[in-house]
Amino acid sequence: MANEDNSQFGKRFGRYTKVSGTMAGLAARMASEKYLGLKINRDRHADDLMQALGNIKGPIMKVGQILATIPEALPTEYAEAFQQLQSNAPSMGESFVKRRMKAELGINWLDHFEEFDLSAAAAASLGQVHKARLEDGRQIACKLQYPDMSSAIDADLKQLKTIMSLYEKYDSSISTQYIHEELSARLREELDYELEAKHCKLFAYMLKNEKAVHVPEVIDQVSTGRLLSATWLDGSKILTYKDAPIEQRNTIALNLFKAWYTPLYEYGAIHGDPHLGNYSIRENLDINLLDFGCIRFFRPEFINGVIELYYALLHDDLDRAVAAYESWGFKNLSTELIEILNVWAGFLYSPLMDDKVRTIGETNNGVYGRETAGKVHTLLKEKAGGIAIPREFVFMDRAALGLGSVFIHLKAEVNWYKLFNEMIEGFDVATVRARQEDTFPKFGLFPETIKQAA
Repeated sequence: MANEDNSQFGKRFGRYTKVSGTMAGLAARMASEKYLGLKINRDRHADDLMQALGNIKGPIMKVGQILATIPEALPTEYAEAFQQLQSNAPSMGESFVKRRMKAELGINWLDHFEEFDLSAAAAASLGQVHKARLEDGRQIACKLQYPDMSSAIDADLKQLKTIMSLYEKYDSSISTQYIHEELSARLREELDYELEAKHCKLFAYMLKNEKAVHVPEVIDQVSTGRLLSATWLDGSKILTYKDAPIEQRNTIALNLFKAWYTPLYEYGAIHGDPHLGNYSIRENLDINLLDFGCIRFFRPEFINGVIELYYALLHDDLDRAVAAYESWGFKNLSTELIEILNVWAGFLYSPLMDDKVRTIGETNNGVYGRETAGKVHTLLKEKAGGIAIPREFVFMDRAALGLGSVFIHLKAEVNWYKLFNEMIEGFDVATVRARQEDTFPKFGLFPETIKQAA
């Protein structure tokens, strides 16, 4: 046991050293640029940073992917490099799988299955997926978490906090405190597969009337806190349809819109990970919604703020916009700051403003919203003296951009104005709160943010 503990300590120390060294390199270059006036080649350094982090399995890879989709979190060059981090990390071998399955289900773990493929069907940052078949014939997906991920997250988040703090001293236009807090909370939740199982069951319930959206069925008897088993859903990758006939692409876009926003506007819940691998498309163009580790719940008042800001922009109502921002948690809003925030809001809401068929938009640099975010970032730095991003806003912003990116890949042409207005029609804060209070406890859930507001 002592040797095994020493081995685990050695792995953690080696990992901490590598992540620390990589982040320290970024910090040193940024400090040199600010205090010594030494210009660095950010593009080249960002690429070096991405290559180094891409070789480290675990949460830092997911952190990089998440940061790349939050336009205000990192300098442009680093965000674009992080965007290239792939989640298909090399899988662990058969001996590892046998040890991990034995640890989760006991020495006779194979007795639970008619078949179990020891080769991973997919490998990601925190775990890998294996295809199996139960004795009743059902094909299932078994997601097996890598060992020692809790320690890895602690180490990686500590380094992330350090680099964010250094970056904030370099450029104070965005306060990163709440971004870090939100990332920390969501990442730690992703390690709890029992919680993810509850999320999966909840989403199946919330989407039960959306016949074109499918959610896996959790198999409780072969699931634990670090092993999640659910029915296997066959489907193709979204990008295989990027050159399909426009009618097919539009159908997929409509189904995705419902999969994302029905839970949000009816229950205040959103699937917070916009990674393309978290969806697949059936032959009839139905959507399979996958991976429920990153779920964000919102106060009904926050959702109402989303709608109120839309109407404020639609009718050019400044007072209504201020009330919406304040309901989200923005503080000390000067007129100048509101005008800058409206630049960003105008970009996010622009597809919803015109009652006509159109695309969502376009991107030339790989990150939807990056150009507008850069403009807002500059304005904040030059005119407003900085701003703290409320925690709830971080993943709402990210989710909207993530879905927008998918629509851009599909080149979908839809009347987004009509679709959105149909979705929000009849929204009522009290009704959503009552729905949350009635539904969430049935699945063993009542998120802290909702509980505090109730």
